[in-house]
Amino acid sequence: MKTLAKATLAGAAAVAAVGALAVSLASPARADGTAAKREIVLSLGLLADGNFNAARAHAQAAISADPKWGLAHAVLARTFLALGDGVGAESELGRAAATGFDMKRGHQLLADAWLIEGDPKRALVEAAKADPRFGAYATRVTAKALAAQGKMPEAISLFAELLNADPGNSLAWSDLARVRYDAGDIAGANANAQRAVAADPANLAALTLRGELVRDQYGLAAALPWFEAALRHDAYYHPALIEYAATLGDLGRYNDMLAVTRRALAARPGSPQALYLEAVLAARAESYDLARSLMQRTGGAIDDLPGALLLNGTLDYQAGAYEEAIGHWRELVGRQPMNVTARRLLGAALLRSGDAKGALDVLRPVALRGDADSYTLALVGRAFEATGERDWAGKFLDRSAWPAAQGSAPFGSDDNLAVLASAAANDPGNPVAAVGMVRGLIDAGQAGNALDRAKALAAASPGAPAAHLLVGDTLMTMGRAGEAADAYRRAADIRFDEPTMLKLVDALDRAGRRPDGLKVLSLFLSQHPENVAALRLAAHWQIAARDWDGAIDTLEDLRSRVGSRDVGLLAELAYANIGAGNVDDALDYGAAAYELAPMSPAASDAYGWAFYAAGDSAKARDLLEKAVMLAPRQAALRWHLAQAYADLGHNDSAKAQVAIALADPAFAERASAQALLKTLG
Repeated sequence: MKTLAKATLAGAAAVAAVGALAVSLASPARADGTAAKREIVLSLGLLADGNFNAARAHAQAAISADPKWGLAHAVLARTFLALGDGVGAESELGRAAATGFDMKRGHQLLADAWLIEGDPKRALVEAAKADPRFGAYATRVTAKALAAQGKMPEAISLFAELLNADPGNSLAWSDLARVRYDAGDIAGANANAQRAVAADPANLAALTLRGELVRDQYGLAAALPWFEAALRHDAYYHPALIEYAATLGDLGRYNDMLAVTRRALAARPGSPQALYLEAVLAARAESYDLARSLMQRTGGAIDDLPGALLLNGTLDYQAGAYEEAIGHWRELVGRQPMNVTARRLLGAALLRSGDAKGALDVLRPVALRGDADSYTLALVGRAFEATGERDWAGKFLDRSAWPAAQGSAPFGSDDNLAVLASAAANDPGNPVAAVGMVRGLIDAGQAGNALDRAKALAAASPGAPAAHLLVGDTLMTMGRAGEAADAYRRAADIRFDEPTMLKLVDALDRAGRRPDGLKVLSLFLSQHPENVAALRLAAHWQIAARDWDGAIDTLEDLRSRVGSRDVGLLAELAYANIGAGNVDDALDYGAAAYELAPMSPAASDAYGWAFYAAGDSAKARDLLEKAVMLAPRQAALRWHLAQAYADLGHNDSAKAQVAIALADPAFAERASAQALLKTLG
């Protein structure tokens, strides 16, 4: 689940000092001013302690005691800013001005409110009016506004100037950390967030960001204490609640997740982020009507965010509204062209709607990868069938018939090299254009030039994992897997997520360092025990290592998560149970896989091999012949069929199958096949 909410934390310590000074200089206007003053002092103290919701309640109590005290309205505005409510802050600042508060002391507050409301241009103008006494606050708002306009170098430079003058400014450190995080400088963000927490352990924005960073680097469970630390200061701090709930959901703790989203809705009624998380949970449980209702309740507030686009498209597709689904997923692919899942979904929807050519255009970059998944390849095959290109259809359907074994690959570009070079030259400071140029060079076969540019990018942005991944991708295209693994490891040291793990494990395996790859995979699974891709890979390797019982445990864990309609999973369960000697279970799983997909070579082979293990070579032969017919290039299938032929006394047929299998240099059972040939004479 992606982060959907970003909060702008206000400077609690600075406000406490300013507010205390204001209290000493200004008296409430009404007779019950003593109670109002007491509430304001409490509110400012709670702001400094990081309990923003309680601070808001006391500021509201002060206003109830004396509605015409301008300072009380200004302090309430400060609590709204701390809670990320720009509209509420702007309204209270208006009331503060109307009841006597000197707005010369409030320009930085109003600028912050407008920035939260999404108007950085207006925020910049207002921040420039701030009194020098509040210059640090105004500088922070200015820097964040510049970052919001995409002017990252200027923003970072301004933060550096402020922090050189005031190295203990926790809020400036946390603001800089968020800017760097959004810019992809994860290492820099991590260092800055640590400085922020060290300077002020009650900085809730810093604690929440540390949780996000730890989640990226060390896993889901390791992040929870950071969110919990923020919530100990303020149990209803909305940004921490959202990140906490998302992390609990990814850990599979759905009841706990639901309890936290309900608390987020209590803190911020109608919270679109909380409703989105609940909608995701409902969709996972196949309660699509409930999920749709929850998304409708967001009022479209987050519809343009990637997670919402993905979910809304899924809900539309499930309801048969293919054109609406296409609209959502097309927008998502436009924003994230390297999002394989989004391309796969969009391609399926386009094919279903009758636009086979459109499906091919979308799926081409994925299908041309060596590690393209079976589903994508099958979609491309069906699309070629729909356009009448049966030769191409046959090639892709043949590839889809058996899981890919070529490992991960860098994602290609849809643009030609000239277009990419022009984009990079016109905007030399744009890392996206630089990455596109490198990938264009790879596609054009200029790997050496691509590597030089990728290394230069990594040297310029050492804290950005994407830069190190690019170096690794380039090295992989050059067949230098060992060096690629080193680059991927540098990326993993900064952000250890699923794509990075898969690339690192694949590179280590290709470099002949599978034990090191296994350590990486085990570490990732210890941090992300629910990750389906990691569990699948672990099961593959357990089967390859003949760890049958371990493979069965892993595959059964997977089946409990993804259900019993995954043909590949059922086929692997059949193979693992055959290896463990559980023939009856193998037959059951083989039958289930075959019932779901009788034209799948994996299902046919698994079911046939289970019959062979049960001693019924005649039934095995029919199924194994079908598997070979469906995927004739798979040596493992021919090896299984050869053994069935041999048991039935069809020696010549067995020899022919063994000969074809041995012709494949990747065939793993070479010694056993040669031994069978000797036995057959």
